Order: sequence, then C-alpha cells, then structure tokens
Amino acid sequence: MLSSLPARLAVLVALLVTVLPLTACGAGEDKPVLRVGDQTGETESRLRAAGLLDDLPYEIEWARFPAAANLHEALRADAVDIGSAADSPTVAAIAGGSPIKAVAAWNNGGKGTYILVPKDSPIRTLADLKGKRISPSTRGSVAHYLVLGALAQAGLRESDATLNYLSPTDASSAFSTGSIDAWATWGVYAARTRGELGARVLTDGTGINSGLNVLSATDKSLTDPAKRKAIADFADRVDRSFTWAQQNPAAFDDWYSHFARQPVEIASQIRAEQATYRRIPVDDAFAAQLQTTYNTWTRAGVLHGHKNLHHYVDNSLTTPG
Repeated sequence: MLSSLPARLAVLVALLVTVLPLTACGAGEDKPVLRVGDQTGETESRLRAAGLLDDLPYEIEWARFPAAANLHEALRADAVDIGSAADSPTVAAIAGGSPIKAVAAWNNGGKGTYILVPKDSPIRTLADLKGKRISPSTRGSVAHYLVLGALAQAGLRESDATLNYLSPTDASSAFSTGSIDAWATWGVYAARTRGELGARVLTDGTGINSGLNVLSATDKSLTDPAKRKAIADFADRVDRSFTWAQQNPAAFDDWYSHFARQPVEIASQIRAEQATYRRIPVDDAFAAQLQTTYNTWTRAGVLHGHKNLHHYVDNSLTTPG
C-alpha cells in the first residue's frame, strides 16, 4: 500500500489476465460500457450459467484478477469501474486512498474462507498452529483476518506462528510441496486444494469473519448517470445469481464442477457457501461493520490512519430486493 503509483500500475498490468467485451444480444455502440473487475472470472461464469447476461441494456468489459488485492489495484488505477471483494481488502483499499464507494453488499455468515492443512497433518486443533508456518495468503486479506481470529480463539498471538504472505498461486505451490503447514484461502483455491490434494479443513470463517461480499464502484463511475444505472442493474443480477444457486442446486453443481475442474461433491460444498449469500442494506449498520473491520486492522498494525468508513458508503443506488 506504500508502493509508488508506477509500481502499482506495473503490478496491475502484469496481473490483469484478460479483458473481454460482452457483445451478446446485439450490443451496440450506443450502449454504455461497464468495466467489471472479476476475481478468477467466477462472477461472469456464474452469471452466464444462470442466464443473467442474456438481456443486458449495457455492455460489460470483464477484467479478471487472481485476488482481491489485484482487483482493488485496478479500481484505484481507474482500469475498472466496479468489482466485488470481501470487506477486508475493501477497507484496505480505502485506507490506501482508493477513490471508491461501497454500493451493494451481501452476507453469508462468514462461510467460504478456510484454514487448510494437509490430509495427514498432525494439526488437529487451532492450538496446534503454535510454532507452525501459515500462509494467510495476501496481507490484509479475508484469509489473513481468519488467521488472526483463529489464533486469538486458541489463545495464541500472531507471533506464536510464522506467517508467510504469499499470492494464492504461490501459496498453493508452497502448500502442495509442504513448505507451509497451513494455508488460509477461499473460493476456487480452497475447492481445488481440497479436491486435488484432499486437504483437510481445520476451521472456516464462521463466527470469525463478517461474511461480507462488497461491491465497490469508483467515484468517477458514480458521476456518470448511465453507469450508475448499469451498476444498480448489475448488482441486482449478482443478487439473482445467488438466488439461482439456492433454487437450482443441480445446475449450480454442474456449472461449478466445470468452472473449477472439480468433482460435483466439491461443487456442492461451494454451493453451501454461495446459496447462503443474502443482500443486506448499505446502511449505517453496514458501515459500522466496515468500521469494525478497519479498526481490527489498524489495531493489528496492518492499516494506519483514522478513516470514518461511513464516508465511503453510497446507499443511493441499490437496496435489497
């Protein structure tokens, strides 16, 4: 977060996997274009599977990123208009000066983030993490938040374990070779590691993490009336995709097993996470939760400053349907 803008842009260019214009259904040049940041391409793929990209009144340019930190770099650099991430990377971006507002949010009670250990690991309880090498994935991520919370639950301090901050790709390699004893991760990374390596879940984020999924938009995009309307519509479609997951379990499992290249059994576990997402109001209670997350990170020395997160919430676009 202290790196220079040129360095940030270099990272952004290196990590931007692809940008794909959506031109289905006769999209024309007169339609507004919404640039959407997407972690691993999962949102686009889920929306397509649910048939929610068939009647767009605007065009979408999708930009895929391996993790939330990279997505938020793109928001900061005005390379995308909107993107979804958990609350931890969202408040980290705000603390770093990113010109964004939270415009929609969902909650699943903390599911979807895990601390994984190898299937034959002697680690059986959170207390067993003492003295072990753990990758919380990237610093300030929702997985990092889970690690700190899990250590605290076991009566341990951060210094009681060795934390290695690695990108998801590097952490996956380290986990598979035994270079780390435990890995905190999420989504498709957790699914693949459990499916391919038989990794065991030591704990998940329930009761520790907030479970928030936050859709953020750049201040610049929010000044454009056409984009504001498109953002509101996009948020509604994301909400409907979670409903689709709940109401169409077989279709969801078939989609996710192909998307993540995992058995249907793993897909059904992911469905248990995504089908529990519920739209929540972007109100004072939501802003207070963001503030709690921000304050947790400042106490941990990950973030610095005295931001009032209520100033980074825009509730004028969307409300739970």
